[in-house]
Amino acid sequence: MNDKPQNINNLFSEIKQLIEEAKQNVASTVNATTTVLYWNVGMKINSEILGNKRAEYGKEVVKSLSRQLTLEYGKGWSEQQLRHCLRIAETFPDKEILYTVCRQLSWSHLRTIMYLKDDIRREFYTAMSQLENWNVRTLNAKIDSMLFERTAISKKPDDLIKHELKGLKEENKLSPDLVFRDPYFLNFLGLEDNFSEKSLEDAILRELEKFILELGQGFTFVERQKRILIDGDSFKLDLLFYHRKLKRLVAIDLKLDRFKAKYKGQMELYLRYLEKYETEKGEETPIGLILCSEGSKEQIELLQLEKSGIRIAEYLVELPPKELLQKKLHNVIELEKKRLSAKKLKGE
Repeated sequence: MNDKPQNINNLFSEIKQLIEEAKQNVASTVNATTTVLYWNVGMKINSEILGNKRAEYGKEVVKSLSRQLTLEYGKGWSEQQLRHCLRIAETFPDKEILYTVCRQLSWSHLRTIMYLKDDIRREFYTAMSQLENWNVRTLNAKIDSMLFERTAISKKPDDLIKHELKGLKEENKLSPDLVFRDPYFLNFLGLEDNFSEKSLEDAILRELEKFILELGQGFTFVERQKRILIDGDSFKLDLLFYHRKLKRLVAIDLKLDRFKAKYKGQMELYLRYLEKYETEKGEETPIGLILCSEGSKEQIELLQLEKSGIRIAEYLVELPPKELLQKKLHNVIELEKKRLSAKKLKGE
């Protein structure tokens, strides 16, 4: 007799799950159907406009169609909406690719992505939205924070960026260059001037959820001040994380000053220890991230840190004006692309 309420509760939970799944499937189907409709409308208008090269003719077509469609169907067919239809057709000329994308991303996602300034940024934000299940608000926040420009992959030649994004799309293969960023925005920590390494670490742990959001999806906190004993000497690693997609431990060392060459040896020691004593079967080699208040570009380049599995990134506890940050990131990307191109020409 006592089991009856429990059985009913279980039955209710199972039926509720079925209803929620059905509602989700209906919403997904409606979204995909609506997006494909907008694409078809855009393709039809595009083919009509392309038949007549005059720009004024295109404006007349959009204006006239909007008026007629609004009379027939009511709101939702403004001139601006028809221009969105044109844009989605231009952005995704291949209907099969559109089908694949709109099964996971809503029309609101695509409307945001399709107005980004180039194909690579559009591919990046599409792939990351799918991988990390971003809602539209998160997508806009990532774009506003210049995530692409801060991700290591943005410094690579365009053909390599496309290759890595293709691997992410087709094989769900996530590379470290798609995970690690520079700089990291730590303005949410609320630190006062002249803070110490301990207060920085304490603030990160206090705001661990926000810190992990800034690191990116897939990071799981493992330990702080991890004690490492080697030859009777005791060392302490500031923060240890695990990345589920990369399948590897991530050691994070916090520095208040500019990067110094000696930091490499310290991190290498941590990584080799973790590789020998902490890495589980099936996991990749641990990777290190040294967070500094400022990078030392030439030292970092000469040390060839990536060969040792070490990443260097700056952190910002106060954000500069967006225009200044955009300019700085643009300059860094251009310089790094030129450096990699010159290296390639030398056959290095």
